[in-house]
Amino acid sequence: MNSKSEIFRGKLAKYLLLAVLLLLALFPVYWMFVSSFRQNSDLTRLPPKFLPFDVGASLENYGRILANPRYLTYYQNSLIVAFGTVAVCLVVAVMAGYVLSRYNFPGKILLQTGILSVQMFPLVAILISLFTFYSDMKLTNTYQGLILADTSIALPFSIWFMKSFFDTIPNSLDEAATIDGCGRLRTLFQIIVPLSRPGLLAVGIYTFLLSWDDFIFSLTLMSKDELRTLPVGIANSFAGELLFDWSGMMTISVVASVPVLLLFIFLQRYMIAGLTQGSVKG
Repeated sequence: MNSKSEIFRGKLAKYLLLAVLLLLALFPVYWMFVSSFRQNSDLTRLPPKFLPFDVGASLENYGRILANPRYLTYYQNSLIVAFGTVAVCLVVAVMAGYVLSRYNFPGKILLQTGILSVQMFPLVAILISLFTFYSDMKLTNTYQGLILADTSIALPFSIWFMKSFFDTIPNSLDEAATIDGCGRLRTLFQIIVPLSRPGLLAVGIYTFLLSWDDFIFSLTLMSKDELRTLPVGIANSFAGELLFDWSGMMTISVVASVPVLLLFIFLQRYMIAGLTQGSVKG
């Protein structure tokens, strides 16, 4: 009996600790959501109110945000850049990952290390040279320039991940396709890529989130307000020198979180499958 009660108390303490940690992790999200239903005067009062909110204020906040074409433009720009980055990153990562997985050539290990070492450099260390290069190439204030910049950050991990995922697919499939008359590209896109769907989705979600949350590149490379993405648009619109529109900022933050939330709701099982299948070679 004592041993059973001790086990029960141990499990209860563990679950209580996990519940507390979960509440601490989710509280910022809850506060952002609740704050979008309130006025600025309610958000600065002490002590703060955690539970009730004003429905009238919620309609006013969301109506003010969704009816403003400026914020819809920011939203559209973020979607264009994010999906463009995903498309470019997937194509390059699939091709490069397949080559690194299936071919042996001199300098392969050095090339893999060099690709991964790109992520060791902080973004601020390359901004000045990148901006100079973009100015000479007329790539500032263009979707293409921002997509290429975001791709350069997401690509190293994506290539390594796809290479690890292709390693889990037997080489015998490539050999069988070659015997049947398939070339390398046909083998890749008709046989290997369909089997790599979980890995592709995992890389796509990772790239989308990285591009969607990008602030530094968008702030540096996009000087025209009509081309800015959501993170920069939110910072410039609601954070003034003397006044902060906290309720508006929380409202647009909730709206900006919708694509990310939908991605995790509908694709989380594929992402988990991709991460687990690509982590072990066998």
